[in-house]
Amino acid sequence: MADFTMPSLGADMDEGTLVEWLVGPGDTVTKGDVVAVVETAKSTIEVECFDSGTVGALLVEPGTTVPVGTRMAVIDSGAEPPAPAPAPAPAPAKATAPTSELQTAPGHATTPTRDAVSTPLVRHLAEQKGIDLSSVHGSGKGGRITRSDVEHTPAERPHRVKASPLARRLALSSGVDLSALRGTGRGGTIRAEDVRAATAAPASRTVESREAARPPSATAEPAYPARAAIAALMSRANRDIPHYYLSTTIDLAVAMAWMRDRNASRPVAERLVPAALLLKSVALAARQVPELNGYWKEEAFVPSPDVRLGVAVSLRGGGLVAPALANADTMPLPELMATLKGLVSRARSGRLRASETADPTLTVTNLGDQGVEAVFGVIYPPQVALVGLGRVTERPVAVDGMLTVHPTVTATLAADHRASDGATGARLLTAIDRLLQRPEEL
Repeated sequence: MADFTMPSLGADMDEGTLVEWLVGPGDTVTKGDVVAVVETAKSTIEVECFDSGTVGALLVEPGTTVPVGTRMAVIDSGAEPPAPAPAPAPAPAKATAPTSELQTAPGHATTPTRDAVSTPLVRHLAEQKGIDLSSVHGSGKGGRITRSDVEHTPAERPHRVKASPLARRLALSSGVDLSALRGTGRGGTIRAEDVRAATAAPASRTVESREAARPPSATAEPAYPARAAIAALMSRANRDIPHYYLSTTIDLAVAMAWMRDRNASRPVAERLVPAALLLKSVALAARQVPELNGYWKEEAFVPSPDVRLGVAVSLRGGGLVAPALANADTMPLPELMATLKGLVSRARSGRLRASETADPTLTVTNLGDQGVEAVFGVIYPPQVALVGLGRVTERPVAVDGMLTVHPTVTATLAADHRASDGATGARLLTAIDRLLQRPEEL
């Protein structure tokens, strides 16, 4: 038996709210399957199972807020259950554990219900593909729709309203017509934020009117949870971490010329952008300077054997998350580019996976697309460094005694003086510069 517990989805997370179970008792799960949706102060995250087996008891009800580490479910990680044998002759009735199959009383028709023909995990997969389960023929026992049935069913007709499971639940509870909303998620998918915006619109106007009438001395409204969580963490980081800062200007002429040559033979959707080159160079530099890739724990620096590059992503509704690019130093540039796009999309639609939020070893914040030339960030504990990247801009540079204009970027480093000093930080920035002068090695 294994316990499924409320995971820690960030250094600033003490508790989480279970939004939805995507599995039920008796369901078979494998390691990596999404089994629950958890809401933190910052975002809504899909949580994967770390064991394979059969779901036993669900110990926490949706809507319940519990501390990190709380047992939420039991997973029987023993051998797979044997295939069902032919039905035996009726035996004397005895108490059995409830299952997700439809229970009927004697003399009543066994009319299938939504819960009887599919598990929550199957319904979640169907929601993602836009499939109407009422049109799917179940191959399981008693006509039960299985995971395989959904995976082999073509996507639903275009008129199907595309919405996340959480958005559908919020719409149902608040009486919002999903067909009347415009989705801001990938491919027009309606997100939970879209439903909340629709239900809060009248209230927002009332708040604005009240704010206009409020005297200047009145108490301001409290920050919303995501901003409050960020403020608390950054206040702790500024108080406890002795920061030092370094910056350098990097000539990108060679890197940009190499990128243009590579992109000339690629489809538009697969072309590289400067951010991919910058992130890969930071990841490789972190591997070369391991003193800045890891965590400060129990008054000592603990280096990480892997590079999990945290990427700061601003959310449309406000706030910030920093999901991790795992093994960014070994990932080929095209794969890194595709992974980055998916990561940003899921972060902004509130559907990050728990594995994507766990334990970044070094964070990068890039505000170049906002027109910022230099970023001096605050370290995200327990990490010991943060790299800031500004926008790529044309600047005059001297080359072989001649003045010319080249694309450049300002790279900054915020580092923890308990774990390193300026000489170590300088090595990291120098390594980033050196790698960008040899882009073919990225």
